[in-house]
Amino acid sequence: MLSILRKARLKDKEMRILMLGLDNAGKTTIVKKIMNEDVNSVSPTLGFIIRTIEYEGYKLNIWDVGGQKTLRTYWKNYFEKTDTLIWVVDATDRERLDDCRKELMGLLVEERLMGASLLVFKNKSDVAGSMSEEDIRMGLQLDSIKTHKWTIMPCSAMTGLNLQQGLQWIVQDARDRLFLY
Repeated sequence: MLSILRKARLKDKEMRILMLGLDNAGKTTIVKKIMNEDVNSVSPTLGFIIRTIEYEGYKLNIWDVGGQKTLRTYWKNYFEKTDTLIWVVDATDRERLDDCRKELMGLLVEERLMGASLLVFKNKSDVAGSMSEEDIRMGLQLDSIKTHKWTIMPCSAMTGLNLQQGLQWIVQDARDRLFLY
C-alpha cells in the first residue's frame, strides 16, 4: 500500500533523501562534494540544509540534518515522506560505533521511515586505519535489518569516492520499487 501511495506521489520523479549520522561523520561535506562545492571550509550543521540535485532524470532533495547529540531529538521532524535514508558513519570513530548503531536502530523502528531504503555511507574510507566495511556491517548489526532494503558503501567526502555510485544506487532503488516507469 505504501509503495502504491509513493508511486502516485512520485510521478514527477522527485525524491526526498534524509541524510543523518552522528556529528562529525561528514554529512555536510558529502553534500558539498556532490554539489561540486568547496569541501575545505565546512562547519557543523546546527539545523538542516536542503540541497536539490538533478540526477539521471530524477530530482533529489537532500536534507542534511545536524548530528550533534542535542539535535538528535529533533530528527523526527524531518521523517515525513522520506524515500531514502542515508546514514553516514565516520569509519575512523571506533569509540562511537555503538552509539552510531543505537541511533540507527532507533530510526529504523520509526513508522514514518518504514517505506524508506537505507544507504549506509562508510565515510573517511580513504583514511589510514579506518574501519573496514565488515567492521561497520558487524558494528551496526546491518544483517539484522529486515524492515528496510539497505546497502553499505565505502566513500570519501573529501575525494568523492563512491558518492556518485551512492546516488546511482538510490536512483536504481527508486526505479525498482517506487516508480511505474
